[in-house]
Amino acid sequence: MAGRQHNNGAGDNGAGDGSPAAGRPRFRTDGRREDPAPHRSDITVTVTDERAVRRAVKAAALGNAMEWFDFGIYSYLAVTIGHVFFPSANPTVELLASFATFAVAFLVRPVGGVVFGPMGDRVGRKKVLALTMIMMAIGTFAIGLIPSYATIGFWAPVLLIFFRLVQGFSTGGEYGGAATFIAEYAPDRRRGFYGSFLELGTLAGYVGAAGLVTALGAWLGPGTMDAWGWRVPFLVAGPLGLVGLYLRLRLDETPAFRRLEDARASGPADRAVAGAENGLGTIFRQYWPTLILCVALVGAYNITDYMLLSYLPAYLSDELGYSDTHGLLILLGVMVCLMLVINQVGRLSDRFGRKPLLMAGMLGFLLLSLPAFLLIGQGSVPAIAAGTLMLGLSLLPLLGTMSAALPALFPTGVRYGSLSVGYNLSASLFGGTTPLVITALIGITGSELMPAYYAMAAALVGVVAVLLMAETAGKPLAGSPPSVSTEEEAAELARGGSGAR
Repeated sequence: MAGRQHNNGAGDNGAGDGSPAAGRPRFRTDGRREDPAPHRSDITVTVTDERAVRRAVKAAALGNAMEWFDFGIYSYLAVTIGHVFFPSANPTVELLASFATFAVAFLVRPVGGVVFGPMGDRVGRKKVLALTMIMMAIGTFAIGLIPSYATIGFWAPVLLIFFRLVQGFSTGGEYGGAATFIAEYAPDRRRGFYGSFLELGTLAGYVGAAGLVTALGAWLGPGTMDAWGWRVPFLVAGPLGLVGLYLRLRLDETPAFRRLEDARASGPADRAVAGAENGLGTIFRQYWPTLILCVALVGAYNITDYMLLSYLPAYLSDELGYSDTHGLLILLGVMVCLMLVINQVGRLSDRFGRKPLLMAGMLGFLLLSLPAFLLIGQGSVPAIAAGTLMLGLSLLPLLGTMSAALPALFPTGVRYGSLSVGYNLSASLFGGTTPLVITALIGITGSELMPAYYAMAAALVGVVAVLLMAETAGKPLAGSPPSVSTEEEAAELARGGSGAR
């Protein structure tokens, strides 16, 4: 079991009777009031099982790492894929075609979010996350088997686009589900810390992809990489997908979803409260203001994220003429540095709140993007490393905080669906198109500082969104009772503690 629910044994004394229980929280196993009188304060509290929480976090984070390993491979092989599938006399045209195919996967992500998100709210988080895991592995593995343009001509890019669509469709249910899964398992006071492991998984996936591509490139050389070496990272995705599937199938459903199922099964009134009929219509009718806020937050986050983690290696090689291997090595070093401290950022968000950390990241990109790209434009290894590190440090507060902040925007009955729709709509419009848009803007304007200006514009939107969002650190998820780590915290609530930070 992931958690236990407690009743503090309060009697039926009314307010004003002088008893210690009067007006104090009570713990109930079913979450329903026995006495609806306004002076009573009955609260169901979940005491989490630390081992169950850790298993859930590990499975979600490792699965997420494998998903983004699969996705990162394409980013870091964009130049090679351009040569293999879109041969042209113009290297910029090859790169644009490759990034357009990269963006195609993001265009279908909202469709995946629309399908998988509400499904996760109906049938459970665990089942949908297992399905997205295996679909991503199949799509990535298949890309490694596609013959080149020189072998089958027109059908090579067609097959590439098809399997990119499979990748994008499956990813539509991944982040929203994984973030929801961890958030619903984690105790309220440590949700930021546990949520940060999701983005630790994202960084690990990117590091694994960048490390493998860099090692292969250095070992095989450009000619062999173009011939067959590029296939190896894609083929590795097959066995990794089976590992992720195994981990996810071993988990129990989240406490919040099990409680939701109980409410749906108990009667018509509870089904209405639990959102048994919730779907896309409910999400867009009742939660559209929060959905817009989610899109704005994710848009700012994704533009800066993909600019650094996906686009920068191609920028260094295509725009600045820098070595592919050297560019990846620098980014690899920065990502390893971020991995070492990201969980501490999650702890800070639990202590000081989500909004201060998110604001720090947005202001970092607003103020430091231009200086960072001016440094990168110098072309020397120290300058590129310093500029990349500046961007990485700006991204760090967003990476360490967003996965705890976003699920808390929505109640349990529509959490997976709302987050999947909002996240993937924004990722489609702003995240996946980032490399394509920046490359096109550089081609139009001739300015190598366009990535900085684009990130600054995104960060400005992010600043406004953070100002408008509510603080959720240390508070129960909407639609769920308080969740605590220990019996002592439960007792604190029973004595009248807030249960917040």
